[in-house]
Amino acid sequence: MLGKFFPSSRRSFDSLSEQEILALAISSEEDDARVYLAYAQRLKPDFPQSAKVFEEMAEVESGHRAMLIDMHRKRFGDVIPLIRRVHVSGFMERKPDWLSDNLSLDTMRDEAQSMEAEAQRFYHAAAARTTDADTRQLLGDLALAEAGHEDTARLLSEQHVTAEVRSEEDAESHRQFVLTYVQPGLAGLMDGSVSTLAPIFAAAFATQDTWQTFLVGLSAAVGAGISMGFTEAAHDDGKISGRGSPLKRGLASGIMTAVGGLGHALPYLIPHFWTATLVAVCIVFVELWAIAFIQNKYMDTPFFKAALQVVLGGSLVLAAGILIGQG
Repeated sequence: MLGKFFPSSRRSFDSLSEQEILALAISSEEDDARVYLAYAQRLKPDFPQSAKVFEEMAEVESGHRAMLIDMHRKRFGDVIPLIRRVHVSGFMERKPDWLSDNLSLDTMRDEAQSMEAEAQRFYHAAAARTTDADTRQLLGDLALAEAGHEDTARLLSEQHVTAEVRSEEDAESHRQFVLTYVQPGLAGLMDGSVSTLAPIFAAAFATQDTWQTFLVGLSAAVGAGISMGFTEAAHDDGKISGRGSPLKRGLASGIMTAVGGLGHALPYLIPHFWTATLVAVCIVFVELWAIAFIQNKYMDTPFFKAALQVVLGGSLVLAAGILIGQG
């Protein structure tokens, strides 16, 4: 009913002819092979053994594609209709190859499992729609093959990715996450939380005007965020250090710097000065303990050592800001 008023740009699977079903199967196998090769290319520098798994899975998909092309040539000739998943409703949208740079190793493994499960469902549905015995048998065999791809992936993983290698790759993936996101973000959070304490509380006690204090805090947080973001992105392109994309690191550092400063600036939107100040001081200590927690969890710094350093340093800066503001 709604389709009359909101027509879809995709065709329904039931509307496809047998030739179009074969053409869709051919293009789907080609797309999956390309996705696996893109994953392999992305993983090869850091995770060569997992890259081999995806390369061999791509070879399997290419073999399926060749079988489907032979069947199409036998039944319908050499001209294959141009039809892909994006033209048919019911299929999940695949991410473009270039977005594989943003996927973790575990995410790629999960995506591969999802792709194989969808392919299996497609071949079961395609076999049910086909009247030609040979085509039905081929599609049924491919459905079974896709169902067995999980075992194939497991066997390939056992061949190329031993428990020791997988442990090393997981450790490298964690290390890359820490270098690209946690380390710059933590540096930004520390800078934003600690460096803005003095100007914000100095302004607060000098003026006792919550709105003016908020404006000082807002400008300090945003300015520090922009400065830290550009500094992080510009000083290291990541090629030699292996710290990852400068854009990702810059965003992590800049955003967390701004968040750290805004945390104790926002309370000064409260009109009552002492209420706003008390809330701001409480937030400061929450921020400092959060920094200590992150250092302990991701940087292997003993918690009490991190807490002592961060809380003590932050408290000294806070006290300096209050004293300057009262001077």
